[in-house]
Amino acid sequence: MASKVTPWYKKKGVSQVKSDYAYHHTQCVRTKQQTAVRKSSSTSVSQVKAQATQAMAEPAYTIPVFRQRTADVGTEEYQRVSTNVEKGLNVIQEELHRMRMVTKARVDSLAIQREVNEMMYRRRDSLEEIPRMPDFLVALRPHTVWEKTPVKLFCTVEGTPRPVVKWYKGGVPVDPLSAPGKYKIENKYGVHGLIISRCAVSDTAEYSAVAINPHGTATSKATVTVKRPAGSGESCLLGFVPRLTEIHASKLEVSLLDRFSVSFGVEGGSISLVCTMVVVPDLPNLPPLAQWYRDDKLLTPSNLAGMSVGGGGARLTLPHLAKDDEGLYTLRIFTKDGTAEHSAYLFVSDAAPSVAGAPGAPMSVKAYDVNADYVLVSWKPPNTVNEAAIIGYFVDRCEAGSDTWVQCNDAPVKVCKYPVHGLKEGRSYHFRVRAVNKAGISRASRKSDKVTALDAAESERLQGTEEGVPSAPGQVVATRNTKSSVFVQWQPPKTLKNLMGYYIDGRIVGTKDWFPCNHKPFKHSRFVVHGLIPGESYTFRVQAANVFGLSDESQESSPIAVEPALGKGVEYATPSAPFGITMVSCDGSSMTLAWRRPKHCGGSKINAYYIDKRNADTLTWKEVNLSAVTERICTVDNLTEGIFYEFKIQAANMAGVGVPSAPSAPIKCEAWTMEEPGPAYDLSFSEVRGQSLVLLWKAPVYTGAAAVSGYLVDMAKKDSSEFVTLTQEAVSQRYLKVTSLEEGETYVFRVRSVSAKGVGKPSRLSEPVCAKTLPGTQEIVAGVDEVTGDVFLSLEACEVSETSNFVWSKNYKAIGDCPRVAATVKGRTSRLTFTNPDKDDLGRYSVAVTDTDGVSASHTLTEDALNTMLELSYAIRHPVVPLKHGLNYEILEKGHVRFWVQAVKLSPSVSYRFIVNDKEVKTGEGIKISHDVASGVIQMTVDLFTRANEGTYTVQIHDGKAKTQSSLVLVGDAFKVALKEADFQRKEHIRKQGPHFSEYLYFTVTEDCTVMLACKVANVKKDTSFHWFKEDDEIVPETPPNVVSGACALPIHLFSRKDQGVFKAVLSDDRGKDTSLFDISGKVFDDIINALAHNAGASASELVLQCTPEGIRLQCYMNYYTEEMKTVWKHKESKIASSEKMRIGGTAEMAWMQICDPSDKEKGSYSIEISDGVQTHTRAFDLSGQAYTDAYEEYLRLKAAAFAEKNRGRVLGGLPDVVTIMEDKSLSLTCTVWGQPTPEVSWFKNEQEVASNEHTRVTFEGGKFSSLVINKVTPDDSGKYSINVRNKYGGEFVEITVSVYRLGEKLPEPKLGQPKTAAATPATTPAPPKTPATPSKTPTPTPSKSQTPAFMKSPTPASTPVPKSPTPTPKSPPPKSPPPKSPTPTPSRGAKSPTPPRFMKSPTPPRK
Repeated sequence: MASKVTPWYKKKGVSQVKSDYAYHHTQCVRTKQQTAVRKSSSTSVSQVKAQATQAMAEPAYTIPVFRQRTADVGTEEYQRVSTNVEKGLNVIQEELHRMRMVTKARVDSLAIQREVNEMMYRRRDSLEEIPRMPDFLVALRPHTVWEKTPVKLFCTVEGTPRPVVKWYKGGVPVDPLSAPGKYKIENKYGVHGLIISRCAVSDTAEYSAVAINPHGTATSKATVTVKRPAGSGESCLLGFVPRLTEIHASKLEVSLLDRFSVSFGVEGGSISLVCTMVVVPDLPNLPPLAQWYRDDKLLTPSNLAGMSVGGGGARLTLPHLAKDDEGLYTLRIFTKDGTAEHSAYLFVSDAAPSVAGAPGAPMSVKAYDVNADYVLVSWKPPNTVNEAAIIGYFVDRCEAGSDTWVQCNDAPVKVCKYPVHGLKEGRSYHFRVRAVNKAGISRASRKSDKVTALDAAESERLQGTEEGVPSAPGQVVATRNTKSSVFVQWQPPKTLKNLMGYYIDGRIVGTKDWFPCNHKPFKHSRFVVHGLIPGESYTFRVQAANVFGLSDESQESSPIAVEPALGKGVEYATPSAPFGITMVSCDGSSMTLAWRRPKHCGGSKINAYYIDKRNADTLTWKEVNLSAVTERICTVDNLTEGIFYEFKIQAANMAGVGVPSAPSAPIKCEAWTMEEPGPAYDLSFSEVRGQSLVLLWKAPVYTGAAAVSGYLVDMAKKDSSEFVTLTQEAVSQRYLKVTSLEEGETYVFRVRSVSAKGVGKPSRLSEPVCAKTLPGTQEIVAGVDEVTGDVFLSLEACEVSETSNFVWSKNYKAIGDCPRVAATVKGRTSRLTFTNPDKDDLGRYSVAVTDTDGVSASHTLTEDALNTMLELSYAIRHPVVPLKHGLNYEILEKGHVRFWVQAVKLSPSVSYRFIVNDKEVKTGEGIKISHDVASGVIQMTVDLFTRANEGTYTVQIHDGKAKTQSSLVLVGDAFKVALKEADFQRKEHIRKQGPHFSEYLYFTVTEDCTVMLACKVANVKKDTSFHWFKEDDEIVPETPPNVVSGACALPIHLFSRKDQGVFKAVLSDDRGKDTSLFDISGKVFDDIINALAHNAGASASELVLQCTPEGIRLQCYMNYYTEEMKTVWKHKESKIASSEKMRIGGTAEMAWMQICDPSDKEKGSYSIEISDGVQTHTRAFDLSGQAYTDAYEEYLRLKAAAFAEKNRGRVLGGLPDVVTIMEDKSLSLTCTVWGQPTPEVSWFKNEQEVASNEHTRVTFEGGKFSSLVINKVTPDDSGKYSINVRNKYGGEFVEITVSVYRLGEKLPEPKLGQPKTAAATPATTPAPPKTPATPSKTPTPTPSKSQTPAFMKSPTPASTPVPKSPTPTPKSPPPKSPPPKSPTPTPSRGAKSPTPPRFMKSPTPPRK
């Protein structure tokens, strides 16, 4: 091989050729070999070390001539190259020839293999169609096991058709029903198995599997030997066990009748699952063999599950339900014909939370990794429906035999695992878990099984004493491998005594069936599970096995989906290649190398590096390290000075060892003796922004003759050799923030170390970096947690990957596991929490996100910012219970006094106490103290409040860490007010025991402006009396009050000032009496008037013009009007006061304003304002223009008519209506008349004017008295007489009926000649041109707003129109003819005529 050495300057071409022809087909084998060597036992390691020692003992390599250097290095080197070119070309040609031969041989081999496979496939198909007798491909093998451990017998049989396998023990068929749960027979994929659980010594026998098909029989036999450990009681032989009944339970005939259905329970409750059955024969001392399963797991009787069989039924009782009890329950009864089964699901719902919105209780609490003072507790999260997200869990512990629970963690843990420390060795513990969300804390989970705190050695000793099985393996981690396989790794058990290997089981997420991944113990703690379904998610568990049996199952791994690790196959499950190999120190026999981290970690943390080296003149690589190197720096020893070496490095993670890096450039092993320091290394970048970045580096390994005092940083643009020194003086720290960069420009950097001896050689150039800010980049945020009060720094990364980690640093030194801080990650956000922050924590903090495109940020924590956050943290950690309302009081019914305070929020664990006058008060006689978590109210109720209760009241509240107190001072006037109200309420309670007013007297106003005094009564009966009084005078309403209806009312019509006074309502019966007073005066009276004004103003019509002889009147009609209302009349916005000129008044139906003797000054707009104290109702009328002209003319007409009516002729009195007189008597008709001027008087008989003569004399004296005297009346004088009085303004016509009777005749009934009428005789003076309009009614009605005319003319108000009598037609009397006789009989002398009414008018007859 020495003659085939290739010079270093020709290595490039050869290396390329090797990578083309041999890399892919040898890489996998080499990787496995290296891994096997690195993970081998101590024996193999010692063998390798011995081989390495022999290799190092070989003669040292002689430096070739072409590697030697002379003064004229350039010329000699050229000559060496020219001399050896031909030799190098020959070597290359030989290598190419060998490559071709190897490639041809491999192609031929592949073709032959493909053809063989096809032939074997065709042969297999043909063989399957040929009938064959059974044949055991894999026969049974003997087993020797310990007592109480299981044994599994497996065999593989082939045959056509497929044979049937039967199992025998000592020649007797194995019947699984004869010993339920003892035997299990399996047949999966052609592999037949017999599993014997918990072997006993009696199971020692020869077992055989007999395969049968139509073409023959085959048998395979194996012996199973069961041993019993020494000292375990061999004297107790099976022969001494009493013989059972001849009939075994499995031989009974059992038929299930009533079966339990799907059931629903609630946490904390109990439930029984019952199934009735018929058993034949029904033997009282031999019940059927029944087994209960939950999710296919056999249940055993315990205090959490009670089981009973008998009396025709099987019962499972769960007395304390929890979510752990939810599942599919199966009752399996072994019968003569096999097994009878029934299954149904039991649903367990969460119990009502102690706080609304709190989560349900966690489930499946278990303890692992038990040590002397440490236990790892795990659990499953509760089911959530509409509750808020869970923010963490509290873990509690309790010593066995005690009921005292102690909380183990101060802050909620976010994952479903928690290490519990501080246990006392040798003591047993139970554990439970509570979930926390923003609404509160859940109910506690079911406590775990008892565990005893023992160290590993003691636990191993006890386990060896009892059963000797190993402990369960540790954490199981599954990582992606290929599209149909998963790489599983686990931590070995803590007790490795006699460990034989591991069994790995897997299951699909969502199912309950576990499948074995291996059929014989696997000795390593890593395993690749093949044959998985792509896209499905799996979980895995591991069991350790030794000569004593199997350990408990490990914890399940986290679910993992089966898919390629990074999408391209198994090589991507391992890290990519490191790069940037550089030498940082050399002493002539060793080199110190450094390199850069791989760009891809492959899905898990890089935990090892492996270095290979080779002489630059050879092709053979040798391993440098057998044990893993964890840092990216390594010293390679046992080198020969002056020799050139090449190195390559591989990174490893949980998936294995990755691809190697490219070989480094040849590095000469030559001792560094310079006084200047060596180069810095591992240049990296952080916080790359558009105009700045931070450069980081590590100190040189070689320091030279003096210590390194600083560093100079040089920068250049990419592809430029012009470097600029960024620091005028050397910086002492190993980082530098570079500013003033050009955005988008790419730069490279180098660092030179400085010491007292000078400036050292520059470092290797950094990777090119572009000054550009990543999209979405955010900076570190400093804050205080609102719940815990922790001071923290937080960064939300704009980019993360599945393998990303957040690396925090202080002053650009990685923090790592530091007790002062704790780093947590949630999604894309990482938080650095300070434990007890103080001035020592000041500085610059930075964080970098691995496996991203340089996501990083920094933040400088200053003293002022820290002090501000510490103040806020103190406020959060020492909180005050926030109060909605401080301590207050209210008076309740019966005079009870309630003192209460309301908090914003209370937890179920709140505690409080009331202190009165420095003395604590508790619930007792007359005092009740309580609280309500939902509303946050804490209250104390005092039943009897007296003068002794005067003083200071204080409530002190403690809720978790928060506390507060609130006080109320009830002394002096404040106490007197409370005491008075309490006494009043106490009396009110007594009053309400009999008939009483539920609402005292009050008033209402109806739409028609009737004032109603109303009240409401309660607790009345039929014989309860009700009376109204005003000023102690009883009022009897038209409608008697109906107390049974619950309401009584007294109407007051046309309310006015006369209705002022004190009204009283009295309610009484045999149970008591109640009185209500209502004083209508002062403000109450004003309120009633305002209420009336409100209704009146709302109903008020528009103003109506009405003319009168006195002037022009404006009227406003409304539902009701009284002078007490606040009404204002205005003229041109000026208030009008009542005077002789402007008269203001009204009636119950209207309000009016009259302008007396109007003139032009009174023209303009008029309005009325009705105020109800809140609103003003206004109505207006414009009295100007034509409206004023028409009104004024009507006024003049009415005025003239009134004057004429006043001065016309009229009869003032003295005339009767009817006169009855005896014959020969004298009749005198005399009356008083008046008129201005003096009227003319005429008398008529039967409408003929009477002339004065001896028989009939007519007189008119003094212009005032008129008489008609008839001397010696005769029957001819009977008739209808009338008088007509008139002047120029008019007159009046009055009729009298005269009846004359003879002596001895019956007094005739008085008969009126005509109905009595009065008519105004029109005056001879002309009337005004307009005729007065007659009103539609008398009195004038109230018009509606829409129908009220704006202008209305009035008749002469002095006269009321009546039907007129026809004016008598004048006739010339016949000469000397006697007057006609009246048919009316003459009345007696003593009769008197009644006085005619004064309003009767007679028409003025025309003169002859």
